[in-house]
Amino acid sequence: MINDETKRKLRELHLDEMIQAFEEQEKYHSHYASLSFDDRLNAAVDYLYCTNNSVKTQKLIRSAKFRIPDADVNTLYYADRGLDRETIIEISIGTYFRNCCNILINGFTGSGKTHLGCALGKEACRHLYRTKYIRTPELLETLNLAEQQGKGISRLVTKISNYQLLILDEWLIDIPSEREQRYLLEIVEKRHHKWPTIFCSQYKTSEWHPRLGGGPVAEAIIDRIIHKSIKINTGTLNMREYISKNIV
Repeated sequence: MINDETKRKLRELHLDEMIQAFEEQEKYHSHYASLSFDDRLNAAVDYLYCTNNSVKTQKLIRSAKFRIPDADVNTLYYADRGLDRETIIEISIGTYFRNCCNILINGFTGSGKTHLGCALGKEACRHLYRTKYIRTPELLETLNLAEQQGKGISRLVTKISNYQLLILDEWLIDIPSEREQRYLLEIVEKRHHKWPTIFCSQYKTSEWHPRLGGGPVAEAIIDRIIHKSIKINTGTLNMREYISKNIV
């Protein structure tokens, strides 16, 4: 990809990490082959940036509390899933932060929604974005408990809303109560046009309205989420079964 003379010059400039970035792209050639020169250069600079901030990155990854901490975009399985590799790579570079686009990950149970969400979240940490992973039922339980105990529900909602990337897993797996719908509206409203959110759900967006109560609050929540969003379908392949059968 780059010749020995270019590597020598980069080493003289103390840019060894840039060499590693290009070697990483060569190693995962199939991931990067479809990207333009600009996108590949951006990815290499991002790698250099993240490497030089590795201590901060590891702290952010630990704080995010990912359900699958080993998830990584470089090891995603694409065959037989219908995943758009170019879209995933573009998202991993962090373009959706500049546009403040939400990521809507939809697919069957076991199709790898959580794994993909965590992998994208880890990439955000590598770009030094403060990230939080949480299951939606756990979030609502925490908010309900805070209100019952009078422990500053507004402060908690604000804290959740201020993460630079919020990953809500198992989105709408349970139908939220009217009070919980208000919590969700407050969170998506505070994040609207400010910070992106990743939603992982087995339900298509067309099925969200009745699960959110079917009223004006549901419409308000959905409008703020899908207004600027990127949709990813993880397909029907059960990744849990595939991994158990094919990976020792």
